[in-house]
Amino acid sequence: MKLRYSVLAVAMGCALATQGWADEAAAKKWIDSEFQPSTLSKAQQTAELKWFIDAAKKLQAKGVKEISVVSETITTHEYESKTLAKAFEEITGIKVKHDLIQEGDVVEKLQTSMQSGKSIYDGWITDSDLIGTHYRYGKIMNLTDYMAGAGKEWTNPGLDLKDFIGTSFTTAPDKKLYQLPDQQFANLYWFRADLFARQDLKDKFKAKYGYDLGVPLNWSAYEDIAEFFTNDVKNIDGKPIYGHMDYGKKDPSLGWRFTDAWLSMAGSADIGIPNGKPVDEWGIRASADGCTPQGASVARGGATNSPAAVYALTKYIDWMKKYSPKEAIGMTFGEAGPVPAQGQIAQQIFWYTAFTADMVKPGLPVVNADGTPKWRMAPGPNGPYWKQGMQNGYQDVGSWTFFKGHDANKVAAAWLYAQFVTAKTTSLKKTMVGLTPIRESDIRSDAMTAMAPKLGGLVEFYRSPARVAWTPTGTNVPDYPKLAQLWWKNVAVAVTGEKTPQAAMDNLANEMDDVMARLERSGMAVCPPKLNPKQDPSKWLSDKGAPWAKLANEKPKGETIAYDALLNAWKAGKAR
Repeated sequence: MKLRYSVLAVAMGCALATQGWADEAAAKKWIDSEFQPSTLSKAQQTAELKWFIDAAKKLQAKGVKEISVVSETITTHEYESKTLAKAFEEITGIKVKHDLIQEGDVVEKLQTSMQSGKSIYDGWITDSDLIGTHYRYGKIMNLTDYMAGAGKEWTNPGLDLKDFIGTSFTTAPDKKLYQLPDQQFANLYWFRADLFARQDLKDKFKAKYGYDLGVPLNWSAYEDIAEFFTNDVKNIDGKPIYGHMDYGKKDPSLGWRFTDAWLSMAGSADIGIPNGKPVDEWGIRASADGCTPQGASVARGGATNSPAAVYALTKYIDWMKKYSPKEAIGMTFGEAGPVPAQGQIAQQIFWYTAFTADMVKPGLPVVNADGTPKWRMAPGPNGPYWKQGMQNGYQDVGSWTFFKGHDANKVAAAWLYAQFVTAKTTSLKKTMVGLTPIRESDIRSDAMTAMAPKLGGLVEFYRSPARVAWTPTGTNVPDYPKLAQLWWKNVAVAVTGEKTPQAAMDNLANEMDDVMARLERSGMAVCPPKLNPKQDPSKWLSDKGAPWAKLANEKPKGETIAYDALLNAWKAGKAR
């Protein structure tokens, strides 16, 4: 009997040793075959993955065999779901079911989980736009306390939070981190650098407008360039050319076109980074501490229906109808996205860098034979209400989010996976695949320097001080899902002409106030809205702060800058 136990013990010991060896062998295989380049040496990668192997063994001993996580469908998350989840399973022994669904579905499932108090997934990648929601409802775990307490044992010593470029966007008014950035991309200006460099077009533009064809610094210049290409140039190589591209179909994606900082690009918000204080880019006023929402309508001190906001909506509609292909007005975000790559768009004011990977494919009309792009990206121009120190535009930061009260061991395993797909071992390769950088060390790497000429300004933008002025939705928004859905329906009736831009924004502002009033009555765990009483709007309109009074001239002279001068400014440490 004793002999049988001894043999069994030896066999088990051998099995465990083999398992350990197999884990490290898997780690070595993945380091050699997939996780290159990295800002870490192979020895450092091996050491980091050894920590993951050891941590996972402790969780397996607690019975964790599989976890489920979810994210929206973009190239970066496809890479995680198809490649990194498999690597994590082979290296740690914990299986990951990484679901990919549409962004709207992620928000809907998250809402369901928040209402039921039972999380459908062990981990979520949700936009940092939800930071105000996560903070106020008290359903989401704050990572600062978790990493110092219950999650300390499961927190990678090499995580290096200071290396992440987006943590200011995932930090709540209590100064605690609620989400860990997984990918991020900005909303920039896109243009055909090859066409802008043509001497005949430069001469023609200068003769008509009195200034140089270049990267527009203000909306006046953008409008002039849009008119020039659509109505003066008209054709390039026998095909129509358009000075603008957009989308206008009545669809939830129409809301993103506005909540992704269109109003603040026009200048509707207050000065302040990451978001205007006290009035943010949605037009919501919050208390001095940034905690208590006080209203969206001008009558309550907000700016959602202010002159700058109405101007922003008016320009969006005018430009789409006058300067974009006629099909644009009936397109959704997803349908409009690939159009510039087809070669008939000269510029686009509202373009996400998430499209970069699809814009550099060999053989496209906008890619040269040597693989370099014919286009470039640059900071978006600002509207006439915009002032120095305001948010410049939008940046999407998809971030790891975990529910309080969920199975502690499953959360720990999902936290391991979240750290694995953002670790220095894997993050540079992931950045090169999806082009949605999250780490300063990756952005500064030699590998990104080598890729830069083929990415049309992406690397230069992320290395510049400009990037911090592109920020996600901030903490003034108390319930992102409830408020975001109001935007597209109100914008749509202005696009169709059923309502004037002023009437559409008035209705939107009032509906936002109504939702916040309900939130005030129902209560939230932290900082519920407390609406200001309604007053005559003229008491709030001002030239000192938002809501800004109407300008006598909403079309100042156009201003442009040469792209090379812009790059040199970035290299010198200036925003522009």
